[in-house]
Amino acid sequence: MRHKFLGTGQSGYHPLQKFKIILSGLRYAILYDFSVAYKVLLSIAVLAVCFYFRQWIDFLSVFSATGLMLIAEMFNTTIETLCDFVENRENQKIKVIKDIAAAAAGISILIWIVVIVSELGRLWFVIRPG
Repeated sequence: MRHKFLGTGQSGYHPLQKFKIILSGLRYAILYDFSVAYKVLLSIAVLAVCFYFRQWIDFLSVFSATGLMLIAEMFNTTIETLCDFVENRENQKIKVIKDIAAAAAGISILIWIVVIVSELGRLWFVIRPG
């Protein structure tokens, strides 16, 4: 794909090409990163229950938290992979970069867990009133 500001890359950009690239990256993250895969599956299950019981605010909360978690996890994976590509020996500066990326992913996972657990609790009372 051609970069419009730098003038690098291949020409022939098509809007659907970008969507294809997005799906390819998401597929790769889900298939090859177990920490992403199980979180996506759990989120889909909770989203399905929210959708079934017409709990739209719960649905949007879980959807937003899952999106935040996925973004952070994929950036963390990207940063770690790039750091390993640039420097394959142990390097203290690379370690700090990877630790900060992992911390960002960890914070998003904590938010995701709080939302998932609270929404599951709320849904439990929708399914089993009383």
